Amino acid sequence: MVTTGKTDARDETASHGAAPRRTGSRKVTLIPGDGIGPEISAAARRVFDALGVRVDWEEMPARAEVESKGGDYLKDFVLPSIEKTRVALKGPLATEVGSGARSLNVALRQALELFANLRPVKSVPGVPTPFRDVDVVIVRENTEDLYSGLEHTVVPGVVESLKIITEKASTRIAKFAFDYAVKHGRRKIHAIHKANIMKLSDGLFLSSVRKVATDFPAIEYKELIVDNACMQIVLDPHQYDVLLLTNLYGDIMSDLAAGLVGGLGVVPSGNIGHSAAVFEAVHGTAPDIAGKGAANPTALLMSGVMMLEYLGEEAAAQKLDSALKKVYAEGKSLTRDVGGNASTQGFTDAVIAAL
Repeated sequence: MVTTGKTDARDETASHGAAPRRTGSRKVTLIPGDGIGPEISAAARRVFDALGVRVDWEEMPARAEVESKGGDYLKDFVLPSIEKTRVALKGPLATEVGSGARSLNVALRQALELFANLRPVKSVPGVPTPFRDVDVVIVRENTEDLYSGLEHTVVPGVVESLKIITEKASTRIAKFAFDYAVKHGRRKIHAIHKANIMKLSDGLFLSSVRKVATDFPAIEYKELIVDNACMQIVLDPHQYDVLLLTNLYGDIMSDLAAGLVGGLGVVPSGNIGHSAAVFEAVHGTAPDIAGKGAANPTALLMSGVMMLEYLGEEAAAQKLDSALKKVYAEGKSLTRDVGGNASTQGFTDAVIAAL
């Protein structure tokens, strides 16, 4: 159902920042998140216990509790933990729209240099969608672009936001994408851009990617303007294999692609750097159903599959992946968001039974 595509965690360490293999228990930071986050995180812990993987969870306290006491959730708790464990599983964190503090999700990726966002988008058995057998991998640059957050008021009523594109970051994410394609049998990469308008910024991104592409003659390389790419993917997603994008375009198109397979509740995500990785559910906090036992933990569990592969636990990853497929294919214990009527606990019980 999902995969980071890592075939050997030891081989990936240099290029993708994969954790080295370890024997015995492995410490992992668990960030429950906001809203339904604690519920789906608890479900994930139950599944991992049943899976038999020796994970020593370092669970972060509730964000609201920390901030109510004047603490800095990111600097005081999350970053120090991940700097020790090097890997985290994360629930959704809320971000205010149009006001409030800067996104903790963006700040976390930048602080740890998690430069690659990897989003495999694959059809899920039992989830009805307009397309079947979708299998697209989104590779998104994760540290710059408009998400650098460099904006200011020029004069009242006029705001300027700076789009930062560098050769270093563009080359780094291109190498990640091409390495990924080679190692995992992918044959084609599309670089998505708007260089017809933003000739300098997106132009630099394209020129950087083209240089990397010359080192990978076995991979078919193409380019596509982002608005056309959005139209094309909803017309026929099967024409794509790997999409390589800058930060903002990647954010938009990864959610768009998720809609082709059932939504953000059934796709995983990994943020990967040279020295750490955070695997997360990218859906929202769903405050309207928080505490009601109706949340779907699938996205977090699928991200857990990616995390297990990253840690070199391929057998456990395959076992969990197969269990999720079985539950969805049977369709008897699905949550409401995917057409069923099961509770969070009921779905989790079904996954554990399928193990």
